[in-house]
Amino acid sequence: MIQGRVIKSTGSWYIVQTENGPVSARLKGKFKQKDLKLTNPIAVGDKVEIEKEPGQDSVVIREILPRENYVIRKSTRKQHHSHIIASNIDQALLVITMKNPRTSFGFIDRFLVSTESFRIPALLVVNKMDQLEGEDEEEWLQDIHEIYEPLGYPVLEVSALKDKDLMEKFSPFLRDKSTLIAGHSGVGKSTLLNVLVPEAMQETKEVSDYSAKGVHTTTFAELFALEGGGDLIDTPGIKEFGILDIEEHELSHYFPEMREYLGQCKYNNCRHVNEPGCIIRQKLEEGYIHPYRYKNYLNILQEEDTHR
Repeated sequence: MIQGRVIKSTGSWYIVQTENGPVSARLKGKFKQKDLKLTNPIAVGDKVEIEKEPGQDSVVIREILPRENYVIRKSTRKQHHSHIIASNIDQALLVITMKNPRTSFGFIDRFLVSTESFRIPALLVVNKMDQLEGEDEEEWLQDIHEIYEPLGYPVLEVSALKDKDLMEKFSPFLRDKSTLIAGHSGVGKSTLLNVLVPEAMQETKEVSDYSAKGVHTTTFAELFALEGGGDLIDTPGIKEFGILDIEEHELSHYFPEMREYLGQCKYNNCRHVNEPGCIIRQKLEEGYIHPYRYKNYLNILQEEDTHR
């Protein structure tokens, strides 16, 4: 048995990086993983054990080693199934844009709930700063800073196409860490990756003028080593981020601004919706919790209710 880490997944074949170099391998048999129904039993970032099939040149994955963490979402193709975006990561980098396409606060908060559930630090990267214009767009940017930075999410402003110092901006955040890079299609993930990892040579396309939605350029998840140490995991663009089943009493734990007040409500089973003596609603009225965040908390809570 040889151990390695999955650095590329095509759905049926996997590239596994071993100490002797990359190896192409396929999955042998079916893997049962907890109670999860997965569209991808193996994800980029997984640590696996591989071996050659007896009497053949082909290599198979025999075992998936326990995951330290992962980012997961509901599958958009199979009902009641989930899709692991990446595993065994140190942090997540979410690329967002004001327009072409616009990233909603709801999408951001769903992504952050997922990373918080596994205590994965997250960084917000505002791309296409060169396209920012007008009062509304400046207000959107100001909201991003005012909402997320006090919660411990750094916000980095960049223009992947025009900035000459991208390496210098990103290096302190990426060095010696395994980083998932995610976002809608069209936000400029591939352009950003091509600057940070020139050998990646990811295909880039313009955003559709008709729909103002991104065009998928990344087909499969893939891990790229960084020259100064660490790696980046590139993923296909995400249109929606469906939260996996989270118990309603747990959801508030994944909102940092709510966490410090938990246990102070009048009722132990408070959902922070309309219950009397709710400390979360009190802090909302006092301005300690942002209305956008509370609204998205309710939206996720309602979404979970309808899936029971």
